[in-house]
Amino acid sequence: MVASAPDLKAFLLATPFFGGLSDPGLDLLMSMLVECRFDAGATVVAEGDPGRSLFIVKSGRLAVSKRAAAGSVIPISVLERGDFFGEMTLIEMQNRSATVVAESPTVLYELTAQKLYACYKADIHAYVIVLQNINRELCRRLRRSDDRFAGHQVDEDN
Repeated sequence: MVASAPDLKAFLLATPFFGGLSDPGLDLLMSMLVECRFDAGATVVAEGDPGRSLFIVKSGRLAVSKRAAAGSVIPISVLERGDFFGEMTLIEMQNRSATVVAESPTVLYELTAQKLYACYKADIHAYVIVLQNINRELCRRLRRSDDRFAGHQVDEDN
């Protein structure tokens, strides 16, 4: 199902992924999104699997985890409304780096690498803004990871 609800635009503009886009750029990207629904307990993506899309969380709560070398599961983060994940596979073209499981019924919007490339071809300005937004979020995540590694208190609001 292609996302096209009137309230979708306001939601997307409030997410870090779509911030700063012009109306035409946002409309283009909105036309490329596919709505996906997952029940509580469903695995959305699995660590090590091939991945060629990213997801924006419309509703629900998801747990992100990685497997340790010893086989135990290490919780990484929790994702909620407005968060996005899966961008690493689009940038580095590697397999999924973590497992994401829906903790509650969840609605996501999927953007494939193929659609993102179509955005590049159709509206280079929108494409550049999306990549800047992805890079900002990756930097935020790296900073939080650095702080956790160094033993500092992490302020989840920043």
